[in-house]
Amino acid sequence: MPSLTPQPSIVLVRPQMGENIGAAARGMWNFGLDRMRVVAPRDGWPSQKAVAMASGAGRLLDEAGHYNTVSEAIGDAHFTFATTARGRGLTKPVYSPEAAMRLAAEKIRDGQSVSVMFGPERSGLENDDIAQANAIISVPVNPDFPSLNLAQCVLLVSYEWRRARESVEDMVMEMAKTDWAQAVEIEKLADHYEQRLDEAGFFFPEAKAAGMKTNLRNLWSRMPLTRSDVQTFHGMLRQLLRRLT
Repeated sequence: MPSLTPQPSIVLVRPQMGENIGAAARGMWNFGLDRMRVVAPRDGWPSQKAVAMASGAGRLLDEAGHYNTVSEAIGDAHFTFATTARGRGLTKPVYSPEAAMRLAAEKIRDGQSVSVMFGPERSGLENDDIAQANAIISVPVNPDFPSLNLAQCVLLVSYEWRRARESVEDMVMEMAKTDWAQAVEIEKLADHYEQRLDEAGFFFPEAKAAGMKTNLRNLWSRMPLTRSDVQTFHGMLRQLLRRLT
């Protein structure tokens, strides 16, 4: 059974290679999409090549809808996007993948159903297909090489869907079983180095010693150290001194 999560339907129109259908299924499932519809696949349906390529996403193929025409595949949709890499001379709003999936998320939250159509590998969707859509998704690709693999395009749109419906942090810090060092731990590390460097005659000449110590303290406070980092720096200094004695 498809998941209960509201989401757009991914409609593959006249796909030519089972491998690309399987790869598209994998890309969909990577980002939580599991509603595939296949329109008139060239090599028939079901496709063993698609199943082999889908790997862990084979369930999507088992549950995929099979249709003879585009109108049948999108007939229950309130809003349909058509993906294309080139201008078609049709008067329609054209969205980036990011903006399109934000709009899709808004419409789905309002209780509407949304479909996204992808064309066959060789030539993409025909104008008759696109004429049945409400809007176009155009990927900002290299104009000298605009052709996208079917599965790549599905993956890209699926990724933008995930971003549209969930907050995606730009960066997270993997702490690797440690915590950030507290100020007192940084201070003790600074004391350790300052004491040992002082004993080694590092702060010379004496007139510049105070400024050198301030700069060193500033260096430690500027570094985003974890407790593990602090322990490592202490251990490094102890080992160096041990080897010198």
